[in-house]
Amino acid sequence: MQTVKQRYGHVAKQLIANSKHSSSVTSDRVFQEANQKNRKLIDEVVEELLLPGSRIEGIHELHRLFELAQEGKSCLLLMEHYSNFDIPTFHYLISQSTQAGPKVSNSIIPMAGLKLNAESDFVRAFTEAYTRLVIYPSRSLQPYEGTDQWAEEKKKSRQINMAALHEMVRRKHDGYIILLFPSGTRYRPGNEATRRGLPEVDSYLRAFDYVLPVGISGNILRVNQEGTMADDFITEDVVVFSAGTISSAEDYRKRAREAASPEAPAAEVKQATADLVMAELKSLHFQARSLRSVHLPANHPPDEDGYTQDN
Repeated sequence: MQTVKQRYGHVAKQLIANSKHSSSVTSDRVFQEANQKNRKLIDEVVEELLLPGSRIEGIHELHRLFELAQEGKSCLLLMEHYSNFDIPTFHYLISQSTQAGPKVSNSIIPMAGLKLNAESDFVRAFTEAYTRLVIYPSRSLQPYEGTDQWAEEKKKSRQINMAALHEMVRRKHDGYIILLFPSGTRYRPGNEATRRGLPEVDSYLRAFDYVLPVGISGNILRVNQEGTMADDFITEDVVVFSAGTISSAEDYRKRAREAASPEAPAAEVKQATADLVMAELKSLHFQARSLRSVHLPANHPPDEDGYTQDN
């Protein structure tokens, strides 16, 4: 398989030339609007790589969530995460779905780690094609523990996350849908820790009225564990998103609390909520996989989703 830079190096140069945002993220720059020039370039790449049969199953639920957001309700999307092309593919398929698709797509604001701004000029230029709220994930803070930079980075993370929280509160009641990857990172083959939901998911659910889970099967940009995003592998593929059913965000937390021991500490209850979310995403993943399988061409590269028939 070719890497991104091998097949789309010319597009990468255009993305970088169009880039507007800084590699440095501060508390006054956590909301970053889409760069439409770069969005158009990436849409062309996605269109070229998606195979027939790619779609969003349950697209009506996503449109209904959009209607709730327009009514002033706070709405949250919870999505599996396999690829840096999950967001581009999702946006592209929404925009192509119906006449109202572009409006729905433009209403979605993903929460994105600040690493995407800092990793490289290409990754930043790619990421800024989509409106996002930049946060400082807890996983990104861990490498600084025990170092001279710990206090400074912890302060920075607190300032950025507080600013992102305030911006999220403002946007979620202004017709926008917030998108969160509960695992906080892409799944990496052979590393099940990258599939586990983060306890912070519980805090997000507490802040929203409605939630819609979305599973994914298929991937047009596979992780290269020995390089950066520019070294990830391009693959033509059938990609199917399977949207679940809209439900009360509080219902997730209620079910998790009912399943947990009455004596369980708060941290365990929060993790139980995250585990419940990931279990539902797993179920939706298998629905998407079943729908996708009938469209796969012969000799298609095997999935790298970490699931077998037995798990």
